[in-house]
Amino acid sequence: MVQIVAGEKGKGKTKLLIAKANEDVTQMNGSLVYIDKSNRHMYELSNRIRLINSKDYLISNADEFIGFLCGIISGNHDLEKIYVDSFLKLAYITEDNMESILMKLLDISNHFKVDIIVCISSAKKNIPENFLDSVIIAL
Repeated sequence: MVQIVAGEKGKGKTKLLIAKANEDVTQMNGSLVYIDKSNRHMYELSNRIRLINSKDYLISNADEFIGFLCGIISGNHDLEKIYVDSFLKLAYITEDNMESILMKLLDISNHFKVDIIVCISSAKKNIPENFLDSVIIAL
C-alpha cells in the first residue's frame, strides 16, 4: 500500500509524519525505515526506527531513487514500512513523472509486501487522480 501525506510547504507535514512513524513502530513486529534529506530529525524518531539520510547515497534522478528503495528492501527481510519525507525532492519528482513513480512505488509495495508512506509538498489537488484515495492526510 502507498499512502500520501500532502500539503503545501510549512504546513506541518513532517511533524505529522514523524508522529505517525513513532506510533506505527510501537505496533509492529518488523522494522521501519524513515528516509529523509538530512539527519535533522534523528532525535525526534524512536530509536527503533532506522533513519537513512538519502544525501549520503548520491541519488540524482527518479530511477536511482527507485533502485535505492529496492536496495533497502532487499537488505531488510523483516521490513514492514518505509517513510519518505520530502518525497518530491528526494526522488526528483516533477508533475510529468509523479504518477508513473507513484505507480512504481505501488508495484514495489505490493510485490514486497511493504507499506510506503510518502510526504508530498503539494496541495491535494495536485496529486494524480489515481492516487487521491491514497492521501491519508491533506493539509
